[in-house]
Amino acid sequence: MSTRKRALDPTEIAAVEDAAIDFTDIPELDETFWREARLVEPDRTEQITLRVKRSVLEHFRASGKGYQTRMNRVLESYVRAQRG
Repeated sequence: MSTRKRALDPTEIAAVEDAAIDFTDIPELDETFWREARLVEPDRTEQITLRVKRSVLEHFRASGKGYQTRMNRVLESYVRAQRG
C-alpha cells in the first residue's frame, strides 16, 4: 500500500532513483506477452482548414484556452457514438 498522500509531479518522479522503485507487483514480461503483443499507433492530430458556424466557434472560444482541443473532443465523442 502506498504511503504517499499525493501524486508526484513530473520533476519529483524524475528525481526518484531507480533503486527506490518497488517493482514487486509488476509481473515479468514472458514470451506469451511478446507473442500476443500488438503495435498500437497513436491517433495523431492533423492540421486542416475547417469551416464552422460563427456561433459554434464563439461558443468554444468563450471557454478559453484549449478550445480547439475541446472541439476535437466533441467530434471524437460523436465518432465513438456512431461506431456503437
